[in-house]
Amino acid sequence: MDAARNRQAILVAASALFDQPNSAEVSMQEIAAAAGVGKGTVFRRFGDRTRLIQAVLLPRVATLRSAVESGPPPLGPGGSPDAALVSLVEALFDFAWRNRPLIRALEVRGPHAYYTNEASQFWIAELTRRLAAAAPGTDAEFRAHAVFTALRADVIEYMVDRRGMTRDRIRSGLAGLLGLPGWPPAGSP
Repeated sequence: MDAARNRQAILVAASALFDQPNSAEVSMQEIAAAAGVGKGTVFRRFGDRTRLIQAVLLPRVATLRSAVESGPPPLGPGGSPDAALVSLVEALFDFAWRNRPLIRALEVRGPHAYYTNEASQFWIAELTRRLAAAAPGTDAEFRAHAVFTALRADVIEYMVDRRGMTRDRIRSGLAGLLGLPGWPPAGSP
């Protein structure tokens, strides 16, 4: 009983701390203190910081993945290939926007952490599949990685903080990266 309660307390504390702007600097000791447990308990439950970040992200990722796998079109199965692709990129952007402090904390864990975790592998594969359906004959795998890179939290933060780009401008630019006729719609920022 204590183990389950401690795990939940750690996840709640980590979620709150990782959702703060300086989440990359949050220590395991700070998470332990916020959860009311010892630092050793955090390590026993999660092993390391990367696994803790992934555990916090898991339910958030699962919600989006469920919508992609079984939700209504165009994000879920069905709908035109173009609309399905744009819907996925918009959903991934919204996810990255809402979770960027937490994703940023994962990105700094190593040079490939953003790309090699299980969730990212699923999104890259889904982007590849949808790009291949919407634009046959193109290098869908390369394009999927390029679009996914544009969805990195550090890239989004740089464009907002250093380049002064708005959320709408970034969203429009992502749609433009897809190279689909009519996307983004005329008059988009």
